[in-house]
Amino acid sequence: MPSDLRPGEALSPDEEELNRRTVRKLDVILLPFLALLFLFNSLDKSNIGSAESAHFTTDAGLDREDVNTAVALFFVFFVTLQPLGAALGRKYGMKRWVPACMAIWGLCTTLHIWVHAAWQLYILRITIATLEAGFYPVTVSYLSLFYTRFEFGRRLAIFYGQAAVAGAFGGILSYAVFSRFPGQDAHEIDGPAPPPDSSWHSWQILFLIEGCTTMTIALTGFVWLPERGKTAWFLSPDEREWAEERIRRDREGEVEQYRPKRVSDRGLSAHDVFSVLFSWKVYYLLIFNILSAIPSTAFSIFLPLVLAPLSSTPALANLLTAPPYICAAATLYAFTSWSDRSRDRTAPILASLIIVLLGFAGTIFLPSQTKASDPGDGSTSGHLVLRYLALCVLLAGTFIASPLTVAWLTNNFPAPGKRAIALGVNGWGNVAGVAASLLFSPKYQADGYRTSFVWSALCVLLAFAGFAGFRALIVAENERRRRTLGRWSEDEVEAERRALSLHDPRVALHMQRYLIGTGIAVTPAPVLSDAHAWSTV
Repeated sequence: MPSDLRPGEALSPDEEELNRRTVRKLDVILLPFLALLFLFNSLDKSNIGSAESAHFTTDAGLDREDVNTAVALFFVFFVTLQPLGAALGRKYGMKRWVPACMAIWGLCTTLHIWVHAAWQLYILRITIATLEAGFYPVTVSYLSLFYTRFEFGRRLAIFYGQAAVAGAFGGILSYAVFSRFPGQDAHEIDGPAPPPDSSWHSWQILFLIEGCTTMTIALTGFVWLPERGKTAWFLSPDEREWAEERIRRDREGEVEQYRPKRVSDRGLSAHDVFSVLFSWKVYYLLIFNILSAIPSTAFSIFLPLVLAPLSSTPALANLLTAPPYICAAATLYAFTSWSDRSRDRTAPILASLIIVLLGFAGTIFLPSQTKASDPGDGSTSGHLVLRYLALCVLLAGTFIASPLTVAWLTNNFPAPGKRAIALGVNGWGNVAGVAASLLFSPKYQADGYRTSFVWSALCVLLAFAGFAGFRALIVAENERRRRTLGRWSEDEVEAERRALSLHDPRVALHMQRYLIGTGIAVTPAPVLSDAHAWSTV
């Protein structure tokens, strides 16, 4: 059976069995826990939208605009501190850094129950943003220590898909909490609250449950997470050795002369930092990642408010958020599986953006609410159902571009330090959250956020053009390098390989190929070029 560790290499029967056992344990023990961490990372980021649908600002004595300001401040700090958070996580290691940060932001989530002034809300959201900033790049870099390139996409989908699962889970949890405390939700969003049935508002219960659960999971992380494969408590001694050996082989396949002696999520050099900061591909992808991420970021926070006209209570509005996110999670896994099988990152991205644009067309041109003068108009009610289905289509495509962009970057930076910084820079794509807080302002609520949808659709259209251009650029660059390699003699190839082992920059101009299918940098000799050309575009 061919191995995914090196192109064209087969594992022995014993290695196949050992590999199967190792991957199975990683999939059953490590990956679900990492997914759980990201689930609550996403919940604590987006729960303010669910709270607002239950009159958070009214009960706390705040203005509706304070939520949008808090969201904007969150993403300003979250984006700005992403590279720093990635560097600190790289320095101290996933096992210590992420659980510590998570425990503190879980405490901050709980403290929302006592917010009674805008400045208190702003401080809490800024603190959570600061602590969450390095979570995603550090955790994705950590995940890459355990999975090979062509195992990575689907595992990343399971991990990143928790952003969609969090939307569904958060909607169901909010429905359960808000249904249990209906007396707190019986007033209009801008009106006075009725006499409470208890001393707690429903949104306070929501923050308490999510914050305490986050802290519990964080404390578990200190003992659950291994530093690396060789220290994994759930692997046998031979599986621990193999867990690192398989990654070493895979990285040798990425860059033939790159021979990591130790697979670790710690350590960072100045060369790692500057080689990433001067890579044009990182910034090109960043721009269009921002544009493509606006819908997913916006809906992760504001979807309960967008769906409010379709429901009679905050509880129902939050329950209606679950089906679109379930569609999103299913589509994400299907597309990333396609990406791994075809070893192509950009084609699934482009296809997903077409789905998003189709969804936007429905949400823009269909009515957002039933007119008060025609409450029994069946055609209008039918249009509302169609608009809801269009939202499901829209959400189905929104979560795909970001993880596949991350997969491309991960594949193209085999050195763990460079990979962590590249993911940290790509994390600036969360500036989409600032744009989302402006686009989904309360002033656009009257027309069902149609203006917000139009501007978001234009951003996605630009992202589609950008990713299509990126694909064309990489295809052309691969072809140029293939022709260059084809003219070399074996002696010239060997000389270039020796230069690579000395980190000679000429290699970046001649031997490194960015295969568009996987984005994987490889350094084949001319006689091996066909064996390494796994993807055709």
